[in-house]
Amino acid sequence: MPDDAAPETLQFGWEEWISLPDLGVPALRAKVDTGARTSALHAFDIETFGSQARPKVRFTVHPIPGRDDLVIPCSANIVDRREVASSNGEKEMRYVIESALLVNGQKWPIEITLTNRSTMTSRMLLGRQAMKDHISIAATDRFLQPELSYDVYHTSRMREVAPQRALRICVLSREDNYSTRRLVEEGEKRGHSVEVINTTRCYMAINALAPEVHYDGKRLPRFDAVIPRIGASITPYGAAIIRQFETIGTYCVNGAAGITASRDKLYAHQIMARARIGMPNTAFASSPRDTANIISLVGTTPLIVKLLESTQGKGVVLAETKKAAESVIDAFRGLKANFLVQSFVKEAAGEDIRCLVIGGKVVASMKRTGAEGDFRSNLHRGGTAKSVRITKEERETAVRAARAFDLNMAGVDLLRSESGPKVLEVNSSPGFEGIETSTNKNIVGKLYEQIEARVRPVPIRRRKTTTSGSADKQT
Repeated sequence: MPDDAAPETLQFGWEEWISLPDLGVPALRAKVDTGARTSALHAFDIETFGSQARPKVRFTVHPIPGRDDLVIPCSANIVDRREVASSNGEKEMRYVIESALLVNGQKWPIEITLTNRSTMTSRMLLGRQAMKDHISIAATDRFLQPELSYDVYHTSRMREVAPQRALRICVLSREDNYSTRRLVEEGEKRGHSVEVINTTRCYMAINALAPEVHYDGKRLPRFDAVIPRIGASITPYGAAIIRQFETIGTYCVNGAAGITASRDKLYAHQIMARARIGMPNTAFASSPRDTANIISLVGTTPLIVKLLESTQGKGVVLAETKKAAESVIDAFRGLKANFLVQSFVKEAAGEDIRCLVIGGKVVASMKRTGAEGDFRSNLHRGGTAKSVRITKEERETAVRAARAFDLNMAGVDLLRSESGPKVLEVNSSPGFEGIETSTNKNIVGKLYEQIEARVRPVPIRRRKTTTSGSADKQT
């Protein structure tokens, strides 16, 4: 149809089936009321967010009367806030949004106010502003346009047609570094509101009925997702904060259990052993009398002595001889430090592979090479990185390692050995700078894609048909 062609005439009864595709509501019954100026939508949990320059509102819709278990989360830009008088004369300040109205293949933008219509039989009211010149009203008839079905809410199509709604994201971080800045930058680029929250300044109200997280003297709002960037030094407290968000029901990219397990090197190796994930031979003992025994369990020298609390290559020592290993172990014991002893994978030649796993897939990988004379390949210690193509076995090993810790995002470090890939560590807060720079990939964008997919509406089960008819379909 040419752009200047007149739209086909539509005739509305006093009640019609409509769609609101911008809000992810494919089927809704609306009452047509030309006595009302603006259209109104039944909305719950109305909450504003975003900047003052571009304020947004998010809310939930129960499109099927009597089915409060079906929730469609929505968001939109606020175009106005105005006082609206209801049919009984009561006045209310309402947020006004703009959304497309779809009827019989024709679509046009309308303004909608958000309000609680729980006492009304219709979930939406279509006011006269939504009525274009090509629409005529037959006040004594209803459903003159094609009938839609609530069955669509029970199909996989709900995920396929769900719009990219604006989200409110919390980044738990104490540092203003590349990774934190990229999370804010990419999130806002995708239309989301991203807030950086200092983990150690959060505090909790722990109770059965209304668990809350507070920050800077106020209760934190309801976030759609939390991205933890918990430093190793505050792992216990950071994990407690994440558990609180999990208790509230907020989606956390990585859960507290996975973060805690990955930070405990001894426990982490036990988890990987249980999952039959390849790793260097590892031994641990508490008594000084077992020094020789744990060395013999690992194998011949050279070997690695690694503090359990080490990060970024600190506290990791290469012992060239048995005597050197005993000296290092004695020194660590003298400091009352816990440590592991591991076999040294000589053929790795000071190189390892960092695989970035997001949502159960390896989205990028890089080879890290240690500085001259250093067996450690950490970038923080002067190492270099470049993009690398990994094998199918390496890819599967990285995915299995992330899954063993139930991490949706993980940096899996592995060595290339003669007997296959060996996992060194699973990092629950991997940095983005090195891998984005070396691979030239938008890794943070991949993370947001995973978050957006997780918070989209999901199909719900149909209610069983009763003797009086279907509970889903109302006439």
